[in-house]
Amino acid sequence: MKNFHLKGIYKRSFLIAALVCCTAIFAHAQAPAKPKAKTTTAAKAPAKTKATATDSTAKTTAAAPAAPAATTTPKTTAGILETFFKKYKDDGTSAAIDYLFGTNKYFTNTAGITQLKSKLDSLRQGIGTYLGRDLIAQRQASNSLVSYSYLVKHEIQPIRFTFMFYKAQNEWALYRFKYDDQMDAELEEAGKINSKHP
Repeated sequence: MKNFHLKGIYKRSFLIAALVCCTAIFAHAQAPAKPKAKTTTAAKAPAKTKATATDSTAKTTAAAPAAPAATTTPKTTAGILETFFKKYKDDGTSAAIDYLFGTNKYFTNTAGITQLKSKLDSLRQGIGTYLGRDLIAQRQASNSLVSYSYLVKHEIQPIRFTFMFYKAQNEWALYRFKYDDQMDAELEEAGKINSKHP
C-alpha cells in the first residue's frame, strides 16, 4: 500500500515537473516574439518616407488584381445582356451563345449548346443583318429570378429572344434561354375578336 502511495507521489511530482518544464518552454518560445515585433515596428518608424512608399506600393500591388475585374462587365443581368448582344452583333452567334452559357458553370451539355448555335445561326443567315433590339417584357418572380423578352430586329424579319436569369448567391447566371419567330402569329391571335384574355 505504501509503495503504491509513493508511486502516486512520484507520478504526481513527475507530472508537476513536466508541466513546469512545458510552461518554461512555452514562455521561452513566446518571449523572443515580442522584441521582434517591437524591433520591426521601430525599424519602420525612423524611415517614414520609405514605409509610406512601401505601403503605397503594397496598395498598388493589392489593387492590381481588382483592375481587370473593373474592366470586365459586371455579372448583372444588364451587363450580361449588353455583352451578349454586343457579341451577337460583332462576333456572331457562336461567340454570343458561348458567352451566355458560360455565365453558368452547370451548363455542361456541349452537344445541345452546339446544336442550338447551329440552328440559330442557320435561321440568322436567312433573315438578314442584325439591326438592334427592343425590350418586349421584363418580369421579376423574386429578387433571385428574372426574365427578359426581346424583339431582335433583322433586315427581313424579327425573332424573339427570351432570357431567364437566376441568382443563387451573389452573381446572376443564365437559367434558361430560348428563341422563336412566332410573334406575328401571337399578335394575330391577340387581335381576333373572340380571343380570350386572362
